[in-house]
Formats: sequence, structure tokens, C-alpha cells
Amino acid sequence: MSTDAFAASVGKGAALQNPRISEALRTGIIFGVIEAITPLIGWGLGSIAAEFVADWDHWIAFGLLLGLGSLMIRNGLRAEKAEATPVVRHSFWLLAATGFATSIDAMAVGVSLAFIDNNILITSAAIGLMTLLMVTLGVMIGRLVGKAVGKRAEILGGLALMGVGATILYEHLTM
Repeated sequence: MSTDAFAASVGKGAALQNPRISEALRTGIIFGVIEAITPLIGWGLGSIAAEFVADWDHWIAFGLLLGLGSLMIRNGLRAEKAEATPVVRHSFWLLAATGFATSIDAMAVGVSLAFIDNNILITSAAIGLMTLLMVTLGVMIGRLVGKAVGKRAEILGGLALMGVGATILYEHLTM
């Protein structure tokens, strides 16, 4: 479940100017906490919202990631025109919105976990920890990608987010 968060974090890391491990961990913690909370929310909703979440989760994720990706591309194009200072740190809200967009499917998983004999707290903690690790690694990999592509890093990061959104939509529509 953390693969889409990993892909998004590579884009986030590429858009940053030389991110340090502390920024990668901050990003990983934000994504990990959100990814751990969404299955709990889904589990709590249980069968009440099962059909709604399952029917709309991919559209919500697609829309959010499309919007965030478009914003990154716009900022990347603007940076090319006027040599703006590179991004040193993403805002909490931008990271939280991206983390939420990549974890909506975890809410649907949480709904399904309500129907089986499963310790939801341990499962959610494991999901959150794995996301923390993958996102932290993704930001650091994005650091390398960002150095290789230079000014176009934010544009590529935006395209990556849009690609993640399109993949989520495609996978759900072809199931």
C-alpha cells in the first residue's frame, strides 16, 4: 500500500534543493502517520461507508494528485521563467494533502479489515511504519534524481504525482 506514497515522495525529494535526512524523516513521519490513521478511519466506518469508499476512493485520489501535480508543474514552469530560489522545505499542508491523497486506498482496506479477525492497531502501525521508511527513502532517492534533472525536478515531480493518480484510477477501473 505504500508504493504510491513512495513514488510521490521521490517527486517531492526531487523538487527540494538538497534535502537532508531530517527533511526526509519529517516527510516520512507525516506520510506514515496519515497512512496509519486512514485504515483506522476506514475500520471505524466499517460497513456503513464500504460501498461509498470503494466506489469513490480512486476518483478522490486521482483528483487530489492531479491537482497537486498541476500545482507542482506550474511552480516548476514559473521557476524556469524567473530564477526563483529552490524549495528547501515543503509545507506541512502540502505534504499532508499528498499523504492523504496517496492513502485513501488504505481507508478502503480498513473497511475490509473490520470484517475479519484482525488487530487493527497492529496492522495500522505496521502500515504507518512501512510508509515512513519507504517515503524517507523515496525523498533521498528524489534528492539524487533532483540533482540529475536540475530545474525540471519540480515539473517531473508533478508529472510523477499525476502518474500515480492515473495509475490508481486505472487499477480501480480495470478491476
